Formats: sequence, C-alpha cells, structure tokens
Amino acid sequence: MRKLIQSGTIVNEGRSFTGSLIIEDDRITEIIEGNKIPRGTFEETIDATGCFVIPGIIDTHVHFREPGLMDKADIESESRAAAFGGVTSYFDMPNTNPQTTTIDALNDKWQRAESSSHINYAFFFGATNTNSDLFAHLDIHTIPGIKLFMGASTGNMLVNRQEALEKTFHNAAELGLPVVTHCEDSDIIKANMEEAKKLYGDDPDIIHHYEIRSEEACWVSSLLAVKLARKFKTRLHIAHISTQRELSLALQPEDEGRITLEAVIAHIAFSKEDYLTKHALIKCNPSVKTLSDRNAIRHALMDGRITTVGTDHAPHLLSQKQGGCAKATSGMPMIQFSLVTMLELVDKGVLTIEKLVELMAHAPARLFNIDERGFLRKSYKADITIIKPHQSWIVDEECIESKCKWSPMMGHEYHWKVVHTFLNGNHLLNNGKFNTTLRGEKITFRNTK
Repeated sequence: MRKLIQSGTIVNEGRSFTGSLIIEDDRITEIIEGNKIPRGTFEETIDATGCFVIPGIIDTHVHFREPGLMDKADIESESRAAAFGGVTSYFDMPNTNPQTTTIDALNDKWQRAESSSHINYAFFFGATNTNSDLFAHLDIHTIPGIKLFMGASTGNMLVNRQEALEKTFHNAAELGLPVVTHCEDSDIIKANMEEAKKLYGDDPDIIHHYEIRSEEACWVSSLLAVKLARKFKTRLHIAHISTQRELSLALQPEDEGRITLEAVIAHIAFSKEDYLTKHALIKCNPSVKTLSDRNAIRHALMDGRITTVGTDHAPHLLSQKQGGCAKATSGMPMIQFSLVTMLELVDKGVLTIEKLVELMAHAPARLFNIDERGFLRKSYKADITIIKPHQSWIVDEECIESKCKWSPMMGHEYHWKVVHTFLNGNHLLNNGKFNTTLRGEKITFRNTK
C-alpha cells in the first residue's frame, strides 16, 4: 500500500522544511522537499498542513509492569498510552515479577509483547549480584543493554557487591553492550531516612523526599559508575539524572563518548516546589530536586550534556501514591504526555524543536544502535508522529489511556496535540481514533562485539 503525508513541516536531522513523505508498505520510500504535491495513486493521503512531521518517539526507559504487577499497568494499556503520545518504540525495564534476569523471563516478555504491544518493543536484561555470567548467552542484536540498579528502588534489584559490579561492567564491555544505571547510594538514603523519621515521624512529609534521596546519594553512586566504566571501557548511560552536580560527568574527553546521560520528564518538568501542590504524585526515584537542579538539566538539553530524554514511565495505583516519604510508592505515568510536555519547552525557548527530535528519536536510535528507526530516511521503517500546535486540551481521567487512570498532569492545559501516529507504515492513531488490531515489532540492534 502507498500512503502520502503531504505539506507538513518535516523535522529531521537538525532541519525543518516543508515537504511530503511517501510510504510503501512499512517503509519510507520518498522524502520530497518543497510545496510540490507528489503525483500518483495513494490508498491514504494525510494533509499535514500546519503540522510538524517527526520521527516516532523512542522512549528508552519505561516500566510497563508486566508480568506480575498488572493491577497497575500492562503492555497493552501502556503501549496504547504511548501511541496516543506519539511514541512508537519503547525499552522496558527488568524490575517486574519475575524479574527479567534470566533467559526464560526475557523470552516470556517477548512473547507477551508480540501478542499485546501496540508499538515496537525491546527489553533490558537486568543485572543481579550473581547473574553476570548469563550475559554471554544473550543475543546482542535483540536487547538494548544491561540495566543495573546501583540503588534500591521499586522491585529491589540492588546490586551492591563490588565484585558483582565489576563483573557486570567487565562482561557487558566484552559483549559491546551498554550498561544503563540507576545511581543512588542506598546506605546514604537509609541514613537520611532514619534521621528524617527521628525529626518528622514514621512517614515524613513528601517535601523531605529530595533531602532523603539526596544529591549526595546520587553523586556518590554516579561517580562510582563512571569509575567502573572507565576501568573496563564500558559504554555507560546514567539514567534519570536529577542533579546539577552529576552533569559534570558528561563530555569528558578521556571517556571518548562512552559515558552519556539521560534526563526524564519528572526532573525536566518539576522541582521541589511542586511537592506543595502535587504531593506524592511526583514522588519518584531519584527524587525531584531543587529549582536550580531542574533549570540546569533544562540547560543541558541544548548543550549536549544530556544525550537522551525518556520518561521513566512507572504507573502505580492512585491508592498507592498516598502518604509521605515512607508510605507512598515512587513512580509516575508520563508516556502519554512526554512529547507534549517537551513541546511546551520549545514554546518557552528552552530548546528547539530540532533538538527535541534529536533527544527523543535520533539520539536513542544512535546511542543504542537501533536498526532502521529513529530517523525520517528513505528505506527506514515508517514510524512517524504528526503533531499540531495551537490545539488546547486539558488532561482529565477520561483522556488518560494508562491503566492506572491518573497522571501528575491532571488538570493541565496543553497547546500541542498528537494527531497521527504511524507504526511500521500503518496508521495507528488517526485524530483520536485508535486501531486496536495493530501490533508492534521486536526492535533489532546493530550491536557488535
């Protein structure tokens, strides 16, 4: 089938220009610059006048909760929410139940996604204190990398033995796989929590979350990860950077580009002042920190210190988000609203739309060696998102596709809207109408040892 997307503003590889795209089956076959309308017969034509046409967003950091935690979310519901947000590919994290720390558990996730994921999918393999010898049995063309929790978080996959940490970095480097780390020092957090409980009671108010899961806890752990990556020449991607101090770890010449940083929507959009109105709805690990930290992260989006932007999409039941630092669970669902939230920063002049596309599509594809996705290129897979400015809408429960049916953005008014999402050449989202029958594909990677 041939499809035409015409007369939109195409944003791709640092440029924005008026043009049209032709899709045949699952591929982009032509990119035509200018106002000339292509001739020919098309089974479907989309008039993108007044819209921006961008590569489908690649979210390399999600927790879809399947298997084992499906009261909160599942692959079907969260991949649907992703499609409504213009996301066409995701990497799911291993802290499910069972944890994705065995070959059988990894195979089980692939089977589940094949039958239920509306968009393209990949799954990190999780490191433990004892499983690094399994890495050699992984197909490096079917996983994005190794996820390493250097701090305890949801699922308690903490790896804290020095020997295990060294083997994880060494074995991943031998395979040419990146290590993606959650960096927080659990001993520092534990001591901070004990002190907070002495001062404020058994469940300290949420305003103290950034003091308990502190800047120091992040810095000490991130610095250790960098030292290990340098020792073994491992590709290291530090997830969800939350402090200004950690930004100094990026772009060091001696690292030869092997050490990169991710920011997620929580730390880009919020600061500790927002605890006063959103309370535990924005409780996450690492914590949302100061306004200075948030502003520094925003600045780093443009200057290259932040390489990718993800969501750390992590649904919980709303009942589980009640309480303070000890009782409320950490994590928030954001995948449906990540792109439009970043577009607000474009409107504010924080970053350009070309840089947004770099952070949310090009760089994830480049960093993780994704095959034939992440760019609008001839012969590449036709994963395409079309967004329209000046479209006012308010987030309410009815529009939320995530299974948990809440968001920290409840009541927020956006002025951008995802109007079309194409997946492998198929029209998945068409002005709010969703094709429930479509399924995504397993992402492949060009990793080499």
